[in-house]
Amino acid sequence: MTPSRRRILTGIRPTGPLHLGHYAGALENWVRLQKEYECFFLIADYQVSDYADDIDRVRASVWEVALDWLAVGLDPEGSHFVIESMVPQHAELMVHLSWFMPLGRLQRNPTLKAEMADLDVGKKGVPVGFFIYPVMQVANILMPRAHLVPVGEDQLPHIEMTREIARKFNRDFGEVFPEPEPLVGRVPRLVGTDGQAKMSKSLDNAIYLKDDAETVRRKVMGMYTDPTRLRATDPGHVEGNPVFMYHDAFNPDAAEVAGLKERYVRGAVGDVEVKTKLVAAINNLLDPIRERRAYFEARPQLVKDALAKGGKAGFDAAEETISAVRKALRLDYLDRGMPEAR
Repeated sequence: MTPSRRRILTGIRPTGPLHLGHYAGALENWVRLQKEYECFFLIADYQVSDYADDIDRVRASVWEVALDWLAVGLDPEGSHFVIESMVPQHAELMVHLSWFMPLGRLQRNPTLKAEMADLDVGKKGVPVGFFIYPVMQVANILMPRAHLVPVGEDQLPHIEMTREIARKFNRDFGEVFPEPEPLVGRVPRLVGTDGQAKMSKSLDNAIYLKDDAETVRRKVMGMYTDPTRLRATDPGHVEGNPVFMYHDAFNPDAAEVAGLKERYVRGAVGDVEVKTKLVAAINNLLDPIRERRAYFEARPQLVKDALAKGGKAGFDAAEETISAVRKALRLDYLDRGMPEAR
């Protein structure tokens, strides 16, 4: 069955609450796109093999993610919030697709290589589930037969892999999957408050959507800026300065930002003023998000209903796809009947 509207699949691993990097790189885009597409927003709990020894964290994070989605304005009446493990067809499709994924292609995936290098595995080694999660991501995207995948810049290799597998499957077994297109968010990569790496829960350099105003103030006032600038009267650097990156991303007052940059370059404004204005901009952004989050947090049944409704929609879409895949692969044994003896 052809979907009545073009579809989107995108998602997040449930490893903790969401932060400003998620908002600028993905969530604000999702809110806009949900009006134009049928959206499947996936909570990818199959893909937490690196947190397998902390399932309580994963369980709590499923609810954190759902709350944050509702808080930013994702609408479960028009879109589908899907917990991955509630749709076991994802695992079946991953197995089928893994038949056509060369091991070398997986090993060359630059995102996987970078994430494996950062993975703290100690003596445990790399879990097989972590190594093969790119195949699961391909299955996630192809399951609802998505046309568009909003992603961060670092996820583009996964989309190209998905397109390759879709092309191969369609060529060899008949047209089943559209080739999805990527869509990178307004801020492809938001540096953390430490200025050293991408904003990340594990590096503790994130400002969370649920942080209160005082927590935001404390984190911003402690942000890394220009290390060459010792006094407010010293000329400063705007390029590569995390505080100005955040102003560009979250301060809607373009004239104020331009004025701060001009004064900073000639040594006419201090870091305290620049950061104080950033605190105001971020808190103005987060205030309505905090308010909506508190509303849903006080009404957990609404969150549960959103996940149940989305799970059913995800299951129904997956059943259509997996039936088409079984038919294309000639695995519908009972429908085809007994073959002639060879």
